[in-house]
Amino acid sequence: MKKKLIKIWHWVDDRGGLSELFKPLTTHLVPPGAKWNYVWGSATLFCLIVQVLTGIALAFLYQPSADVAYQSLQYIENQALWGSFIRGLHNWGASGMVFLMGMHMIRVYINAAYKYPREMSWITGVILMGVTIVMAFTGQLLRWDNNGVWSAVVAAEQLGRIPLVGSSLAYFLLGGTTVGGETLNRFFAMHVFLFPAILFSIVGFHLYLVFRNGISEPPKAGRPVDPKTYRKWYKDMLQQKGVPFFPNAIWRDAVFSLFVLVVLVCLAIFVGAPELTSAPDLTNVDADPKPDWYFTWIFALFALMPRQIESYVIFFGPLIGIIVLFSVPFLSNKGERSPLRRPWAMGGILFIIVSICGLWYIGIKAPWSPHFNAKPLSEYSTVPKPSEEVKKGISLFNTMGCIYCHKIGDQGGIRGPELTDVQNRLTHDQMIIRIANGAENMPAYGGSLKKEEMEAIVSFLLQNKKQNSIE
Repeated sequence: MKKKLIKIWHWVDDRGGLSELFKPLTTHLVPPGAKWNYVWGSATLFCLIVQVLTGIALAFLYQPSADVAYQSLQYIENQALWGSFIRGLHNWGASGMVFLMGMHMIRVYINAAYKYPREMSWITGVILMGVTIVMAFTGQLLRWDNNGVWSAVVAAEQLGRIPLVGSSLAYFLLGGTTVGGETLNRFFAMHVFLFPAILFSIVGFHLYLVFRNGISEPPKAGRPVDPKTYRKWYKDMLQQKGVPFFPNAIWRDAVFSLFVLVVLVCLAIFVGAPELTSAPDLTNVDADPKPDWYFTWIFALFALMPRQIESYVIFFGPLIGIIVLFSVPFLSNKGERSPLRRPWAMGGILFIIVSICGLWYIGIKAPWSPHFNAKPLSEYSTVPKPSEEVKKGISLFNTMGCIYCHKIGDQGGIRGPELTDVQNRLTHDQMIIRIANGAENMPAYGGSLKKEEMEAIVSFLLQNKKQNSIE
């Protein structure tokens, strides 16, 4: 049996040349200092493989039709065998890919591995980061719930504010002037066909460049890069001190990738994918879409800046960022690589990291973020002896989403004013006017609440006054 298998392998290898395909892995030399700090790129590639496998599994059950897409996701999440786990793994795999790619780019920048002769590796890496972010964004709409759909609407509105080409870009993104079946088809095509094809092509070229130009050696102060002599120095260094990528270096990549897989599996099991909100409803003007965590810092940035400069930031911000990233290897393709000799570069990356982390934290904790997980008010704990009208008011306060933005006691959100003692600030009629007409960052409920429902909510707030007075 063993001889037959060997014979089959020799036949396949002779006709297909598989050993020649994997030969670079066994003969490629890497610098001896390329150790644990070099595992980020391979871990990112591993996450991409996870995304491909889980994406194929989800595609077997997902139906990209506006009429049934939401129901198909409900089926995947609640009924399909391993459906919830696979969806969770796909979701966290995307997060892992964004995070690991960011860490990889930071490592490359800190070590100045973008200098000669690896400028093209940096450029392809920047493109890969952009395509990955677009993939993550298009995947959010495929959930086809209120959050995903309204996120696309918000993105289209922002694109529409770009001078000259904004309206055309928004029309192309949505497949029309409004979100509909064409929008879902376009996002599905981009997420499953267009951008994966671009991603795989650039990943292949990026890996080819790694083999062609080699892995950058750890930087050393006082050893600058000179394009005239670097290639010869690098080749001589590898011949004298280099170690084979397989097995001397690849085992670290394998161990770290296994660790990443364990983390993703744990997150998929114990946290899962984002809970689906209600089915998409474009008539629900009170929707407040939330981006995935890796977009939250951008959400916070636009929430903090003055509205009059948003259009300029939307257009010039990404444009300047792209130009700067692409310019890095051309502005500094030689000289010192050691972080100790590049204080301004280190200060810049530290400022960017701190800013993004700070904005991310603000985006999570900011008062303009409704607390959709707020615990509903209990009629018995809030008002011990409620009348039927007050009970109805408490129920409406929960179901209409008031609890998400307004705090009563120790429950509720903080986006809007606290209503524990609102009776000390507003009269009955003033409350009716405020609820009916709305206010800044508060929708008008005059068209969605009946007169008796509005009276019930106000009665609850006034009854709360009596209870506070008794206490």
